[in-house]
Amino acid sequence: MDTLELTSVTPTKTKSFLAGALAVMPLTIAVIPWGILAGSFALEVGLTPVESQAMSAIIFAGSAQLVALGMIKAGIGISSILITTLLITSRHLLYAMAMRTHISPLPLKWRLGLGFLLTDELFAIANQAHKGDSPAQHQFDRWYALGGGLTFYLGWNIATLLGIVAGQSIDNLGELGLDFAIAATFIAIVVPTVKKPSILVCVLVSLTLAVVCAVFAIQAGLLIAAISGMAAGMTYAKLTNEDAVVSARVDSSNIDSAIASSNTAESTSSVTTNKDHKL
Repeated sequence: MDTLELTSVTPTKTKSFLAGALAVMPLTIAVIPWGILAGSFALEVGLTPVESQAMSAIIFAGSAQLVALGMIKAGIGISSILITTLLITSRHLLYAMAMRTHISPLPLKWRLGLGFLLTDELFAIANQAHKGDSPAQHQFDRWYALGGGLTFYLGWNIATLLGIVAGQSIDNLGELGLDFAIAATFIAIVVPTVKKPSILVCVLVSLTLAVVCAVFAIQAGLLIAAISGMAAGMTYAKLTNEDAVVSARVDSSNIDSAIASSNTAESTSSVTTNKDHKL
């Protein structure tokens, strides 16, 4: 009976793919102004339209792209740019910690593909989908993740193309307030995850430390804020016995909330820095 029930409710590959695409659509729409900003700013820095589009297609990391472009415009050396962008994207190591049990059994082509498509947004929807009350109920649907990842990838690159086209015909496009989309996107990721006090503690600690690190220009600020937020959230949960069943796994909700909260402050600070470079 159990086998028959599991078989009957297992979604088809196409259905899972479309469900993932639909789940990430609100975040894809929210990030369009951010992509437009990335495309137009790349032109302003001196990249050709092809180079600007290739940057989004190959790097596929909004925060890192904007920071790198600002540093290029300021004339900073390539080694410093590489180190800075590496620190910014190091949060993906935390995502890998949370997803390794789901990803490691997959074939190499799936691991490489989902690894490239992994973003804050994809991690958020993959974390929330099929989420049960116990570790045994946590499931990972590769087709759901692929649908979400590809949809967001296409949306980001289309938005970049719009920015490239608009940047060639509209002056001062970066002054239209498009950078607010960065903070708005991460706020949209954080809010749905705040379902218990420990996650709220995680968010507040991460956000506070991210702001402090941004003020003092600490390059590893995002990673410091994220790890500190997770530690604070898990410590609170343990001290208050918030969870009746203590699991040995890393709570992916804490990872998601901590990193997204840190990104809210870090990304906004990065765009502000880029604007300073323009002056």
